[in-house]
Amino acid sequence: MTSKAERIRIKRASRAGRPRKANVARYPGGQIKHGESEREVCSVALEARRRMHFAGKRDPDVASPFAGYTLGRMFLDGKLTAHEREAGDEYSRQMARYYSLTGIPFPSVRAQSLFSIKGFAGETSAERARSARQAANRMMELEGVLLKLKDGPQVKTTVFNVCIMDYEMLRTMPEPQLIWLKRGLTELHWYLGLSREKEAG
Repeated sequence: MTSKAERIRIKRASRAGRPRKANVARYPGGQIKHGESEREVCSVALEARRRMHFAGKRDPDVASPFAGYTLGRMFLDGKLTAHEREAGDEYSRQMARYYSLTGIPFPSVRAQSLFSIKGFAGETSAERARSARQAANRMMELEGVLLKLKDGPQVKTTVFNVCIMDYEMLRTMPEPQLIWLKRGLTELHWYLGLSREKEAG
């Protein structure tokens, strides 16, 4: 016979913790099957993305990979062409390579690192130094291309803030600033040879 205190202790122990989820598929061992929960998490994340970035828009493509960063959202909004978005993505890759290989941290925690590149474990220091030098030269080339344009410093800063810093507030930038962004991305598109690659392919 158990005492009244023991029965109360057992009853409290059985109620402790989170209540068991009902109506979910489980493995024979009792664990929840993750396929269902992944779909749930994905739907919650997409709904949050719709609320945050596409409030008031009709049928936004929130599942698109372009909806995950400012440049892509501007493309989905119709403010940028596919060529301009492609140039911005390539610029981001080149800059991410520069930051990764030179050991310089990304400019801010907010900066996107979608295209971050990691070195291989077996690289020698000479190979890494050569790669870092090439990435730094490439970064200076791209900045030089932007600075040579009309309103160069403004163009460079706008492209950097949209593509690297990923500032969401720039999605609603005024028309003159959008012209700077488009000018820089168009010039990068031609400089990087993206059009010629498409024609050849």
